Amino acid sequence: ILSLRKMSDLTGPAAFFFAYLGCASALVFANLGSAYGTAKAGVGVMSMGVMNADKVMKASIPCIFAGIFGIYGLIVAVLLKGSIPKQTADTTFTYADGYRLLASGLACGLSSLGAGMAVGIVGDAGVRAYGQQDRLYVGMLLILIFAEAIGLFGFIVSLVLAQ
Repeated sequence: ILSLRKMSDLTGPAAFFFAYLGCASALVFANLGSAYGTAKAGVGVMSMGVMNADKVMKASIPCIFAGIFGIYGLIVAVLLKGSIPKQTADTTFTYADGYRLLASGLACGLSSLGAGMAVGIVGDAGVRAYGQQDRLYVGMLLILIFAEAIGLFGFIVSLVLAQ
């Protein structure tokens, strides 16, 4: 059935719209997660630092973890932009191509948003607890690593979809 359709039925300006929407989704949602995680964990670091100022540098790890999500979004947005051809009369960029790039951007962006929220919440509570008890630091790091893995999974799936 697909071979009976004309190529003009499978392509159009909306295909480019969905592809560019994928670029924007990767960057915007990943940066939202990164910003939320950094802000939420940063509040915890500053609150903990009032009582234990010498632990602030070690406790800033959740803020660094949260910043990585913005980098994931930037990488995916640039790669997706490179996958979108210039629109000319001879260009065959199908709706399927546009949807694939949209899915790629959403996979990275939304998983980074969720992971950034997790890192922020765990980072806030974790650094406050670390300020009171040194032995909780390793446990906090393990939880942060698992939260970071959620964003990494979305990043990997996004790279696979973008190919």
